[in-house]
Amino acid sequence: MTEMQREARYRFGVFEANAATGELRRQGIRVKLNTQPFQMLMLMLARPGELLTREDITRELWPEGTFVDFEHGVNSAVNRIREALGDKANNPRFVETVARRGYRFVAPVERIAAGADVARAESVPAEEQETGFGGSFLASPEDLPRSSYAVVQTLFVLLQLMYVSFYVGALANLAEIDELMSVLPHAMVVFRVMEASAAVLIPLRVFLLCAAMFHAPGFREKFLKLWPFLLLVDILWSLAPFLLLHHMSVGLAAACTALLVYSPFAQRALVLMGAGRKQVAKV
Repeated sequence: MTEMQREARYRFGVFEANAATGELRRQGIRVKLNTQPFQMLMLMLARPGELLTREDITRELWPEGTFVDFEHGVNSAVNRIREALGDKANNPRFVETVARRGYRFVAPVERIAAGADVARAESVPAEEQETGFGGSFLASPEDLPRSSYAVVQTLFVLLQLMYVSFYVGALANLAEIDELMSVLPHAMVVFRVMEASAAVLIPLRVFLLCAAMFHAPGFREKFLKLWPFLLLVDILWSLAPFLLLHHMSVGLAAACTALLVYSPFAQRALVLMGAGRKQVAKV
């Protein structure tokens, strides 16, 4: 291994690998990875997108004259790498198996120049690093499964239509809802807040629908900035099933509410998975 290879540092997704320290880190937190799997990972990071045959890996990891079960050793190293990266063989985001030949690192890799930490924020596109409010503990794009654009786009649009139907349905049945709320403390205040929020949120949902369907530039960043507000109002509107107590039981309303509490998190995940982003045609 050359001096340059011994000092190499690579960044891919939320991970960073440093050959000088032998460390793999995820968002700054060290991830345990033994020496040989780490060395194999560095080999793949040095040649992203290229096929590394089992012979290449064996030659690099085990000096000539070493007596080991190379097949088992390579398989074990790959399994440890996937475990550390949260990757899966049947749906690879990082390490792809090429049947009977070897392995390929399929994620984009950035080589970090010495002293580049200061410029880190500038070297990573904002679209890739920005996850908005709660990004430190909520799912990042790398944590989410891959899915087709049609699926995530359709689900996001359907969720927006669901909320529009809530707001329109509430405004269309004000007399019935007023009767239900009359038993609550400060019933008139609660009723007016519901009425006003429904009227305000209709255009907001139409904006999100149009922005997603017509692939508005910067849609993802705009949505993530709006998300804290959407989280608040969506949690409040998760109580919408209780506005239909004339038509359903309390138990069913509670079950529907429990499902709706997850809706704002589902919307955020769908946007990070590609909803609203213009699909790139494959050539």
